[in-house]
Amino acid sequence: MSPIIRFDQVSVIAREKTILSNISFTLYPGEKAALCGKSGSGKSSVLKTLLGLHPINHGAVYFQEQALTPASVQIIRSCTAYIGQEPMLGADTVRAALLLPFQFKAHRDHKPTEVQLIAVLQRLQLPADILRQDSSRISGGEKQRIALARGLLLGKKLYLLDEITSALDADSKQAVFDVFSDPELTVLSVAHDPEWLERCTVIFELEAGRMTQGRRHADT
Repeated sequence: MSPIIRFDQVSVIAREKTILSNISFTLYPGEKAALCGKSGSGKSSVLKTLLGLHPINHGAVYFQEQALTPASVQIIRSCTAYIGQEPMLGADTVRAALLLPFQFKAHRDHKPTEVQLIAVLQRLQLPADILRQDSSRISGGEKQRIALARGLLLGKKLYLLDEITSALDADSKQAVFDVFSDPELTVLSVAHDPEWLERCTVIFELEAGRMTQGRRHADT
């Protein structure tokens, strides 16, 4: 099986500071990986580099064995759902935020029905009436789940997650765990939550922009 993501000796310099140094790892389809380390160790920078938000100074990033370039980055972004700690929903109401991507030509023919919207919300422990709420009035944890719901409606298979369980209660967290138990979904996450880490099949540890350890469950 070919990796879905591969970093090969990647170094990134931003504002004259090295934020990633010789990072190498592979992630295979269906794996759930966590990037661990202290604040400032480069975890979020790995996600941003994969999305083409940080220029690579040395090495290469591959997505499905295709090198990341300014021309190919749109392929990665079209296949990926990035969910940060406080996602920007991009619309005034939750309903409009969920339906926003379906205004574009690529998704126009796959606009979800009301039944599908409510089903994905229930799956994530969100009430149906949240559809009417103002996006600026919902909590950070609700925004994360709305962003996740949007990714599921779009059929995304690769998820880049930044502390997605940090603002969730036990029931909401379990709902997110259940979603990502799907073997068809691949996850690269930044995480400190012990419960999340227990469910990850791969752990990558970073320190000062360097990868100090990478292990799969079979290695332990």
